[in-house]
Amino acid sequence: MSEVFEGYERQYCEASASLSRKCTAASAVDGEKKKQKLSEIQSGVEEAESLIRKMDLEARSLQPSVKAGLLAKLREYKSDLNNVKSELKRISAPNARQATREELLEAGMADTLAVSTDQRGRLMMTTERLNQSTDRIKESRRTMLETEELGVSILQDLHQQRQSLLHAHTTLHGVDDNIGKSKKILAAMSKRMDRNKWIIGGIITALVLAILIILYFKLAH
Repeated sequence: MSEVFEGYERQYCEASASLSRKCTAASAVDGEKKKQKLSEIQSGVEEAESLIRKMDLEARSLQPSVKAGLLAKLREYKSDLNNVKSELKRISAPNARQATREELLEAGMADTLAVSTDQRGRLMMTTERLNQSTDRIKESRRTMLETEELGVSILQDLHQQRQSLLHAHTTLHGVDDNIGKSKKILAAMSKRMDRNKWIIGGIITALVLAILIILYFKLAH
């Protein structure tokens, strides 16, 4: 489900619960207090309608498999809001408080004047939705923490691998230096061997010439 939709849904559930409480309170007062309560309820209804429109736009932008379930929820929310509007009209009607008292007395429910059965049902449904939203938020938070821990673990592994690569690079650099030094030593030895070859060749040539000269003189005498 979209996190944006869940945010709007949570706000709507809170607004719906608040409207139910305000309707109950407005039914029990008269005069200026009642006007103030009705004004607050009307503002709350407008806010709830705005949230429903936002949820509707967000739901229609999602994939069909997700959109169908969200639109079904929206129909429930719209029905719930229509019930609130009907309750607002009933409370706003002249002598609404007296009519409410008479209805409650006739039904034997004078001790539950502050809350009607329908309002209690809406309140319970809204509370359940809030609990579900809270559970989803907790689950999302838990997943986020697990993802964060996994990310930290991966970063630590990458850091260790980087250190290993740097160490290997340093070692290879040292090996390259040693190889370079060995090449220089071998080159110097090769030059020295070539020079020694020339020297030995010269000595052998001189010895051969000396022997030839000695033989010449011996044979000449």
